[in-house]
Amino acid sequence: MDRRGFIRSAAYFTVVSAGTGLTLSACGGGSDDSPPGRYTFPLGVASGDPKEASAVFWTRCVPSSGSGNVDLRLDVATDANFATVVAAVHLAADPTYDYTVRAKVTNLSPATRYWYRFVAGADTSAVGQAKTAPAAASTPAQLRFAWMTCQDWSINHWAAMELMAQDDVDFIVHLGDYIYETVGAAFQAGAAEAAHGKITLPNGTARGTATYATSLDDYRTLYRTYRGDARLQALHAKCPMVVIWDDHEFSDDCWQDHQTYTNANLQQTARRRAANQAWAEYMPVDWGDVSFDLNKASYDNIRIYRDFRFGTLLHLVMTDERLYRDDHVVSEAAYAKMLNHDAVDGNDSVGSRYLVPQPLLQQYEQADTAALGRVPSILGATQAQWWKDTLKGSTATWKVWGNEVTLNRMQLDLRALAPAPYNQVYVVNADGWDGYPSHRAELMGYLGTQGIKNVVAITGDLHAFQCGVIYDNADPATGKPVAVDFVGAGISSSSFYKYLSAGSSGSPLAPLVATPATFDNVMRTNNPAFAYVDHDAQGYSLATVTADSFTVVFNKVKPLNADGTKPAAPLLKKTRITLAAGSTTPTVADNVS
Repeated sequence: MDRRGFIRSAAYFTVVSAGTGLTLSACGGGSDDSPPGRYTFPLGVASGDPKEASAVFWTRCVPSSGSGNVDLRLDVATDANFATVVAAVHLAADPTYDYTVRAKVTNLSPATRYWYRFVAGADTSAVGQAKTAPAAASTPAQLRFAWMTCQDWSINHWAAMELMAQDDVDFIVHLGDYIYETVGAAFQAGAAEAAHGKITLPNGTARGTATYATSLDDYRTLYRTYRGDARLQALHAKCPMVVIWDDHEFSDDCWQDHQTYTNANLQQTARRRAANQAWAEYMPVDWGDVSFDLNKASYDNIRIYRDFRFGTLLHLVMTDERLYRDDHVVSEAAYAKMLNHDAVDGNDSVGSRYLVPQPLLQQYEQADTAALGRVPSILGATQAQWWKDTLKGSTATWKVWGNEVTLNRMQLDLRALAPAPYNQVYVVNADGWDGYPSHRAELMGYLGTQGIKNVVAITGDLHAFQCGVIYDNADPATGKPVAVDFVGAGISSSSFYKYLSAGSSGSPLAPLVATPATFDNVMRTNNPAFAYVDHDAQGYSLATVTADSFTVVFNKVKPLNADGTKPAAPLLKKTRITLAAGSTTPTVADNVS
């Protein structure tokens, strides 16, 4: 066996090329004559970032005693019995990285299913499957993938994952909020299934009833807990996952290394770096494609935006909408001062980030643009240019944008419905693209001027199902349609409707959120670009892609039973939305089988 097939390395990220004719008995690695039970793989296995000739393989291997490195071996084979092993990679699980290991195996065959396992001594991990992407020049007849988001451990149930595991998909996209950094927060006050016990953070910082992750040990504890669920392990073992983060992997509604729990928007560089490292340790990401540097002292010591090609059919473009974004356009502290509120320890997110008067947002965006010398941005200048270049250079039929926060316009016109001073047009969620209107118009305008067709955004974050047409400006009456945004509901997190309903009690907004159907109708009326909305939902999304169409099925699940148990038959309904190639007009079929 030569170096192509076998490398011993304790490095953070190992890259090897698959060989042929390997003989495991000649490899040695992972066998130390120890009795069974010396090592465990408590979080299962995972693969990720599939390319036409490579994939990344991940596990966590823990010794039953001691604290030194663990020698183990990754086997990758073309069959479930491992009769034909194409790569045997010797690795070391280092406590420096919480005993996690990841290896990229190259020189694999396109559009091929592989089986993989890890071996340490006499102990063997679960077996996972990974499928490589189609060859760059090929045109597959069909691709199927699911996407998921917002899996709060402390709320509801994870039965959506059980349903997803039954789907035949080539890969899964995770759009962020893989963990929630808080435990015991007000929005986590509802019941959770019995399988999800209370999380205790080893360090943590208390804020009211909540404790939020502060240290590397805290974030690692969250990932270990979440990944301890057998259903999430089953999804990772089923097929490759392409992952990106949103806010809760660090801090709610964060920007760069700033948290937004209070109007002060405290900068917490050490905490941001701890969140970065834990995410890097626990995600099956191709670090040969992007970058992570523990020796870089700043908060942006990691770069995770990247893209994937699936033949000529689909080009997946994943962006990072937290690490480079500017502060929210309306300063919480400045808004608090306008109201004579506490500009440091208070929380004026309503009015500055949510339900923001549109004239106020325009006023602050103009001021921020003058101060910055450019419009406030979500992607940042470098990533935005990469996004433009990548989409312009794409030759795929479908350009699919892995987009964390809502691209759809969400406004409420209360000028004729509410008394002064509430009789205004409101931007419902300025933490999403609505809060950076000029930046969105610039990017969407680029799609239009460059003639880039068949752009579809797959989105998370909102805890709702939406499908909307995106225009090159914010006004559907005057704009040109350039893309379609499919927003998937969260796996378990409380719905967007429930947040608004609770926050609007006793206010002029209360009649607008009297029932989920009422609010959905209000949003459709105020935002005619919507083809479909369901703002009171949990579930996941499934896409089937052909040269002729991009079809999405929203799978909505039932909530937790009144007695705190998971529904025996969790699926509530399916909604199918079809977009024909060359079109920006989705066709909706609700309650399909």
